[in-house]
Amino acid sequence: MWSQNLNELVELSLKNRLVDSYNYELESLKNEFESVKSGYLPKVDVGASYSQTNKETANVANEGSTTYATASFILYDGGKRSDTFKSYDSNIKSTEEAIQANKNKIALNVVNYYFSYLSLLSSKEAKEKEIEQLNAQYNRLKKYLDVGTTTEDELEKIIYRVESANVSLHEIELQLQTIVHNLNYITGVDVSIESGSLLNEFSQLPTELTRADIKSLEYDLDTLLNNANIEKSGYLPTINLKNTYTKYDMNYKNSSYDSTLDDQNIASINLTWNIFSFGETKNRYESQYKKYLSLKSKYMYEKNKANVDLQLAIKAYDIAKLKVKSAQSGLAAANSAYEVIKSKFENGLIDNIAYLESLTEKYNAISVLKTAQYDIEIKKANVIYNSGNNLKEYIK
Repeated sequence: MWSQNLNELVELSLKNRLVDSYNYELESLKNEFESVKSGYLPKVDVGASYSQTNKETANVANEGSTTYATASFILYDGGKRSDTFKSYDSNIKSTEEAIQANKNKIALNVVNYYFSYLSLLSSKEAKEKEIEQLNAQYNRLKKYLDVGTTTEDELEKIIYRVESANVSLHEIELQLQTIVHNLNYITGVDVSIESGSLLNEFSQLPTELTRADIKSLEYDLDTLLNNANIEKSGYLPTINLKNTYTKYDMNYKNSSYDSTLDDQNIASINLTWNIFSFGETKNRYESQYKKYLSLKSKYMYEKNKANVDLQLAIKAYDIAKLKVKSAQSGLAAANSAYEVIKSKFENGLIDNIAYLESLTEKYNAISVLKTAQYDIEIKKANVIYNSGNNLKEYIK
């Protein structure tokens, strides 16, 4: 199995079926827009008919055929055409931003899984080393027990520590398997995580919100406002230009009914204007406009929340950097204490309780430092996401 670094995992996740679904939706909307635009271009229709009658008259031949061609074009529709085009345009832009937002959200999930996995992996390694040290001390003390220079309870304490550490180790392994399973689900392939990836540092912390999901809502607002204007155009007249050419072929039994009319061309300009509809246009407009007002309230709420999320993400990132410094100091102190206590324990100056405590503290400190270092990357990813920047561009 090939192992994947963070960049490869993100690449795979952005090619999954969910993203494909978003892209198909966008293409469908674009095709629909093209169809609507074509509908406003001049139309040409052709047709033909054939008829027979059992009662011939001057107006109805015993047998006849008609062919025709009609060209029509809407000259004016109260602004509905331009508002429809604007509505589709903003809807397409909203969908494009929504796709980018979803991609960035997927990338954020992958980044969180990746660094959480590495953090757990470092905890697993620290726990394995702790168990290795405990087993070494157990073997050493067992020799002393055989010659009567130590007691059974000293060995039991180490056995308890080993069993407890093994339980913790199994829990960590379960969490690692869960993350791999989730990444398999997101990427659609079996993954094996390769360490070494990080996120680039900020040249400066972002201060301006440019999240794609907020931009998508802005375009949705434009769409709804244009939809309201489409309904409002019902108050205005529609002017249509039409030209029809007809070719006749009539076969009369009665020669007195014969007509010299073989073809005819009719050009017309038509105006329709709905001046009363029991409030239909008014209610349709108000319905669409209230949808716009509803989404506007949601937009203001989401934008404010997104700004707060960004500030909280920046604060969490600053705290994460302080945690790394603290963990580095903690590891240095734990290493120093462990070396002193280990020497005293091996020379019989202290009991194994103090030694076991210092051993646990040392490997806990190693795990805490690694976790803090990976947590910085997660907090950094949250800042990138909440500011609206493209997470993939920050992976190195």
